[in-house]
Amino acid sequence: MRFGVVVFPGTWSDRDCHHVLDQVLHQEVDYVWHKDTDLSRYDCIVLPGGFSYGDYLRAGALARFSPVMQSVERFAAQGRLVVGICNGFQVLCEAGLLPGALIRNRHLQFRCQWTNLRAETVETPFTNACRPGQVLRVPIAHGEGCYYADEETLAQLNLNNQVVFRYCDPDGAVTDGANPNGSLENIAGICNRERNVLGMMPHPERCCEEILGGTDGRFIFESIVQSAGVGAR
Repeated sequence: MRFGVVVFPGTWSDRDCHHVLDQVLHQEVDYVWHKDTDLSRYDCIVLPGGFSYGDYLRAGALARFSPVMQSVERFAAQGRLVVGICNGFQVLCEAGLLPGALIRNRHLQFRCQWTNLRAETVETPFTNACRPGQVLRVPIAHGEGCYYADEETLAQLNLNNQVVFRYCDPDGAVTDGANPNGSLENIAGICNRERNVLGMMPHPERCCEEILGGTDGRFIFESIVQSAGVGAR
């Protein structure tokens, strides 16, 4: 399987994602510069975390207009896989590929910490390796990670089973105390209705090796590879 990791000015989790895909998952992976527009060789596009364009205006607001994003929109419309992590999630929302918005954390603080996520659905290419309700331990690092959407959008997300992850305690209980940023309904990740685009604020690429303190992030990446029926190269 071939992955493309998009690099915007200010991106800084691109190397983490590349390392995991190449050295841990043993998949083919390239960096894709934000001015590149040919994505035809890829099976999955990753929009990694960072501060694209310095997060001026709003996080992800300028990256949404990079040349590569028109290609990402066409790529997604073809039913191919797109993953946005942290700043990548923000870019996907700004581009209209996912509903809602990521706004300032409720406490107005940047938070870098471990969180627990409950897999709300395994019926996606990004969670098929998980058990229903499985709790994953995945770190966050963001200042604008509070997921917000209007009531109608939230209702549609729940109706269509588009909420992929919710912040929870270690036992899987969704509580306000387990919510690190004030996201509505503890939402940590969502997918589009077609289920081929995922946005999530936590960083699975930072917990794929024991030396980093955990390996639960591998469930997301292994699900993607598994969904394509591709083994290690």
